[in-house]
Order: sequence, then structure tokens, then C-alpha cells
Amino acid sequence: MADEIRALSAQLAQDPQSLVFLRLGEALRRKGQLEPATRVAMNGLERHPHLADAHDLYARILTDKHDYERAFDEWDMAVRIAPNHTGALKGLAFLYFKVGDIAQAEAHLEQARKVEPDDPSIDQAIEMMHKGAAPPAPTASTADSATAASPAAASSAAQAPKGGGFDEARVFAGLEGANEGLLLIDGAGRVLGGALRDRSGSDVTDSVAAYLAGVSQEAARTAKLLGLGAWNGLSAEGQHGNVHLAHPTPEALLLVVRERGTPLGRLAILAQRATAMARRWLETQ
Repeated sequence: MADEIRALSAQLAQDPQSLVFLRLGEALRRKGQLEPATRVAMNGLERHPHLADAHDLYARILTDKHDYERAFDEWDMAVRIAPNHTGALKGLAFLYFKVGDIAQAEAHLEQARKVEPDDPSIDQAIEMMHKGAAPPAPTASTADSATAASPAAASSAAQAPKGGGFDEARVFAGLEGANEGLLLIDGAGRVLGGALRDRSGSDVTDSVAAYLAGVSQEAARTAKLLGLGAWNGLSAEGQHGNVHLAHPTPEALLLVVRERGTPLGRLAILAQRATAMARRWLETQ
């Protein structure tokens, strides 16, 4: 464990924007080093405020510190960003049970079960509540624990969708530039497919995905406040390139990046085609 923490700390020091803080914070929490874990989680949240997994990590740490009120706020924020975040749903169920609100606890577990029907821990927690016993204290998912021990596995998991490997040739077959400038993420900022590189050729996929987490919900709220109705897409011109955001499903987000000279109208049409393809692919997963 000590070697793992040193390795993860070194990775984070080399790239403070990296999502490795999630694994480092969880490793520290599991070892009972709650104050260092808190600092790691809070620094991560400062850089990635719309990342549901970051709020989930901080909530677990706060729960270990018996700061249940703030833990509730963090899990509530995680669910606002990613409504189907099962870790946060199970965490909220745990806290609702502690205050005696069995109905809300069970409702959150039922919602988590709809998202992950094959997770035996959810059925176990519901059964325990029916018997009057408290559900287990929230922990990181099995996948999170595995990736915490293996940075290589974490990178692989971050780029793989729940339904299997991402095949760009199949998902975006026939689409112009299908192998570049496309990024598909879920509501929690997890990469479902595609990849992005900066102008120097460095991979920035995970960093961009983290910053985009929650953007769909923010755009929907802004459009509603302005009386614009539902938002369909957002185009922007940059100094070195143009981008278009769209949402194939309510919880997924698609980013299309092209060179500066690409007309925004053409970019929007390209994004519409990519969105339709991504939606069809997501519906099969």
C-alpha cells in the first residue's frame, strides 16, 4: 500500500490535472490517512468541480470522519451532476438509513439497482434494511479498487465503455475524420470512446473529459433560465480550432473538434451525424 501511495503521489506531482487523485485519495482513505486523503480530494475538486467521482470520493472520506451532513451534500452534488452515479446513490441510501428514513434509503438503492442490476451489493443492502440492519458503509466500487492498484488498468478502464471495447470504425463508420477529434463521455465524465490530443500531440482525453463532466446539465439549466427551451448543441470558435458540443442522450456528451478554418455550420452538420451514430451505439450497450 505504501509503495502504491508513493507511486500515485509521484504521478499526481508530475501532472496535477491528472485524475489519478481519485485513486490516490481512495488509497489514503483505505489506509485510514483521512487528513491527507481530504487534502487530495479537495485539491482534485478545485481542478475538477464538475466531476461526480471527485464528489463521491470526498463524501466517502467525510463519512469515515463521521461528518455526515457534509457527506450528504457531496453525494447530493454527485447525483446532480450524474443522476445515475451508483456510488453516490448508495452513499445517500446509507445516510438516509442512519437518520431513520427507510423509504428514501430504499428508493435510492432501487434507483442504483436499475442502473446496475447485476451488482449483488445492492440487493444485499436492501435485504439488510428489510431485516432492520444498516446497509454497509459506502466504499469505492470494485472497478475503482482495481484501478487504484494499477495505473495501466485505470487508463484502460477510463477509455472503455460499460458494454465492451469502443470500436470507432463501427460507431462512426463513414464519418469524415472519424478517427480524430471525437470524444464521447457519460454524465460523470468517464470516457466512453474517442480520444483527443493537443497541438503538441499529447493525449488530453481524460483532462478534457473531466472538465466536460456536468456541462450538459449546466447547459440545460442555463437554457431553461433564459427561456430558450431544450438545448441541442453548442458551437464555439477558438484561436486554433473550432468545437461543437452535443448530447446523444440526456446523460452523454459528444465533443467534436476541428481546425480553425472549419465553418461552424459544417461543424454542426458533422456533429449531428456523429451524434446520431453515437446515440445508436449507446442504445445497443
